[in-house]
Amino acid sequence: MNLPANIELIAVLSGAACVAGLVLAVVSLIGTRRPPAPPSTGGRALRLLWLGSGSSRREQRRHQMLLGTALVAGALAFLLTGLPVVGLLVVIAVPGTPWLFTVGKAEQRAIARIEAVGEWTRRLKDVSGTGQGLQQTVINTVATAPEEIEDEVRLLAARLQAGWQGRTALLAFADEIGDPVCDQVVAALILHLTDRGERLGDVLGSIASASAAEVATRREVEAKRTQPRFAVRFLTGMTLLILLYGLVNPDYMRPYGTPTGQIVMVFLGGCFVGLLAWVRAMSLPPRPARFLAAPDPEEVIA
Repeated sequence: MNLPANIELIAVLSGAACVAGLVLAVVSLIGTRRPPAPPSTGGRALRLLWLGSGSSRREQRRHQMLLGTALVAGALAFLLTGLPVVGLLVVIAVPGTPWLFTVGKAEQRAIARIEAVGEWTRRLKDVSGTGQGLQQTVINTVATAPEEIEDEVRLLAARLQAGWQGRTALLAFADEIGDPVCDQVVAALILHLTDRGERLGDVLGSIASASAAEVATRREVEAKRTQPRFAVRFLTGMTLLILLYGLVNPDYMRPYGTPTGQIVMVFLGGCFVGLLAWVRAMSLPPRPARFLAAPDPEEVIA
């Protein structure tokens, strides 16, 4: 056997294994809003890698198109440079770049949804004062529900009309919103189902006022995170420029053309990807803890 060829093959396989590990590490940092009950850890990671963290079919198709683009770009980079590790780094860079550049978008969307929950709660308060039942109260707010939670409110009304238990439908609504402010609203509505008290409007009004204060606090914190998020975008842009320069400049990439150079590239690329993901994680606020559990699927129909 040709010993140098074997060494190069081992280097390529080692590089592929290291970069695959980096992909799974980045995917694990992205996380999911509502992970499924375990088939297996590897199966969940592969499913998330293929479908992404989006909940709608449109978001999943967009993620799959991005993965296809990443594979094509990685193949082109490999053909241009002849270096397999460069191709693998490009495969990571294509989906990783928008993930890094859109840092903070999820928190801004969450703030907008909480503001919408507060607005919807005020409308619930106004409608509940007419003495209607919970189901009719929710149905009457569908037409005026804020755009950010319109689909969830519409689905809640449809479930109540379809005969779901009120408690189960409300828990499913809270699970879809996924925020403790919405949990407070749902908890008040569930308590109203059991005791039929006359102070529901007062409770909903207090929660709506508290949600406004929560939105103001989150926006203030979000403004203070502008600098570290700019650092994430700046580092991402510099990384892309270096990678593009290497693709068009053979002299720059020549030292990495040996098996040892490929191993060094795997190490440096892995450190850089890990640091970018770490900086991004530091720029995100901790996820607020919820206190309501997901609904029991066996308790759907009343």
